[in-house]
Amino acid sequence: MAKKKKGKAGKSAPSAERKAQGTVIRSTGKHYQVRLEAGEMVECRLRGRMRMDGIKSTNPVAVGDHVEVLVSGEESMITGLLPRQNYVLRKARNLSKRVHILCANVDQALILFTIDHPVTTLGYVDRLLVSCEAYGVTPVLVFNKVDLLDSEEKQQKLDDFQEIYDWVGYKTLVLSAIQEEYAAQVRELLKDKVSFLVGRSGAGKSTLVNLAEPGLNLKTGHVSEFSGRGTHTTTFAEMFPLEQGGWIIDSPGFKEMEIYDIEKHELSHFFPEMLPLLDQCKFHNCTHDMEPGCAVKAEVETGKVPDSRYHTYLSMLAEIEANKEGY
Repeated sequence: MAKKKKGKAGKSAPSAERKAQGTVIRSTGKHYQVRLEAGEMVECRLRGRMRMDGIKSTNPVAVGDHVEVLVSGEESMITGLLPRQNYVLRKARNLSKRVHILCANVDQALILFTIDHPVTTLGYVDRLLVSCEAYGVTPVLVFNKVDLLDSEEKQQKLDDFQEIYDWVGYKTLVLSAIQEEYAAQVRELLKDKVSFLVGRSGAGKSTLVNLAEPGLNLKTGHVSEFSGRGTHTTTFAEMFPLEQGGWIIDSPGFKEMEIYDIEKHELSHFFPEMLPLLDQCKFHNCTHDMEPGCAVKAEVETGKVPDSRYHTYLSMLAEIEANKEGY
């Protein structure tokens, strides 16, 4: 049996290293799975000094990121981050000056909305929409679990909510992820795109992935009858290939969505229904709150700016002010 070559110190010679580029398809916080351009999968760690380059996020590298890799037989390393096309982020919990990047380089974000089991609030959805608008991601609102709408009141609520977002101009989809009849519609939506699934725990993200790609057979959870909250079945973000073409990113659910790095004067720019009105306000620096001669407030009165959206806007405006004071 041939002996391994020895180095000067008498140790085995290191495995050959090579540079490559790829896409992060799985992140557990410390370990990353990267798909190289040729299709090879490698397990990687993050080169330590990347954490010291002034990145104010809890995760300098996210699923969907295009990265430079030093491939080694011993331990491959992510050595560089290529420019991002876009990303979705949220404020990190308990770390007011940091963010958590949910995904990067996606074609669309599918925001799951449930009327019940669990209840999704309009404010939660609006904050996700603002994050998508701010960082260049196309959102699609997916109203899931329509099979559970067991009263006229719940059905009316769904119709009212869908009408709001159709009016604003967002694409909406109504379905039940456990019913095969919706599979073709979902697959067409995902075909040849990189799609990010986001929503509250229990909203049906993993179930929707299984509807689109049954072979993945992702673990799904349930919603507590007592608390109305979903269980966490996805513990880290992961990107999966789709048979018809494209990729889908499943992510852990979260209860709250806080915004980050948006100034008061620019918040209205991320509400599409407000954008055409901004140059009609009496004051050029109008915050659309207490100022007289505000075109946005006038259209809230007429119903052209949905009342629920405007209240979310005011709530976010207050959050921005509070965050500044907290610094």
